[in-house]
Amino acid sequence: MIRAHKIRLHPTPEQAISFAKAAGTARFVWNWALAEWNRQYEAAEKPTALKLKKQFNAIRREQFPWTWEVTKNASDQPFLDLGKAFTAFFEGRARRPKFKSKKRSKPSFYLANDQFELGDHRIWVPKLGWVNMAEKLRFAGRVRGARITKTADWWFVSIQVEMPDESAEKKQVAVGIDVGLNRLATLSTGEGIENQAFLKTALGKLRRANKRLHRRKLGSKNREKARKQVARLHYRITCLRDDVLHKLTTRLATCYGIIGIEDLHLKGLLKNRKLARSFSDAAFGKLLSLLSSKMEQRGGQVIKVDRFFPSSKTCHCCDWKWETMQLSDRVFLCQNPTCAYYQFGQDRDQNAALNILQEALRLIGLIDQAVSGTGSDEDANLAVDAG
Repeated sequence: MIRAHKIRLHPTPEQAISFAKAAGTARFVWNWALAEWNRQYEAAEKPTALKLKKQFNAIRREQFPWTWEVTKNASDQPFLDLGKAFTAFFEGRARRPKFKSKKRSKPSFYLANDQFELGDHRIWVPKLGWVNMAEKLRFAGRVRGARITKTADWWFVSIQVEMPDESAEKKQVAVGIDVGLNRLATLSTGEGIENQAFLKTALGKLRRANKRLHRRKLGSKNREKARKQVARLHYRITCLRDDVLHKLTTRLATCYGIIGIEDLHLKGLLKNRKLARSFSDAAFGKLLSLLSSKMEQRGGQVIKVDRFFPSSKTCHCCDWKWETMQLSDRVFLCQNPTCAYYQFGQDRDQNAALNILQEALRLIGLIDQAVSGTGSDEDANLAVDAG
């Protein structure tokens, strides 16, 4: 198992300039290699990362001598990254690689495991020396490599460490999760996690900062200061959101062995002009991604329920459907006289979470349709124990 530890760096002004040069070199080499790849491909040739690297090194000293001012990884790694990007593109797993912009792309460059050294709260970078780190590496294992990136005004290093696989502890407890905008997540146990909407909270500051940015003259130092302030605000929002998502997903992956969650059509949700910003602020995609990876690490599994499954409109006890249910109806009222929840109001999101749990267990064969129509959250967990 490979894990990455992202640590903030505290470079001196001279070291920050060197980082910027290395990132600029990596971006230039990527763009050169991509242009050459496209040219050779259109000429019916068969370009590869190794061929392009040899071709670049043959003309590098004569045409691009400034690339020798920084670590050699800054000019070597982009060829390997481009080769992997085209492999993923031809296999249908990613989009076609694009050119990197100086203003819009994130500055970054790679360091191989034999090109840097770690000390206590510091990292040694070739042609630069020791750079202070905000903390020491927390993981113990074989270091595979590192990538230095810039976000807003700060430089970070992400160190990849190969660690032995953890012995997964089998947990028999199952839970269903219904995600939404009123509450970020509602568990089938009745617990609700608040949607803190960090972007919405900071929208006033962001608007003022953006107005200040657009009033500044293009190319001026004051405009650059205003741009950095906007970037710092966005980074703060991202950090607050990631902190909540990581803590939530870690707790869920630690406590439960099976998690049922709805398979949302995220691209479709973002096409809603009225709610697109709210959906982006909630970050449902990242929540599902973190939950899936952490459950896999701990030996659990995430069961995705079909997006068209009527979890909100169906009574989890008797399968009665409320066909005319509206988004404004926050309390589910079952109208089946034989149901234990007849005219007994229950939270709409918790009812949906219970339905998602039962459907997830049915999909993996732990309970049948008859049980899922009459069971509760406790019955579902008993079914998991019996399986």
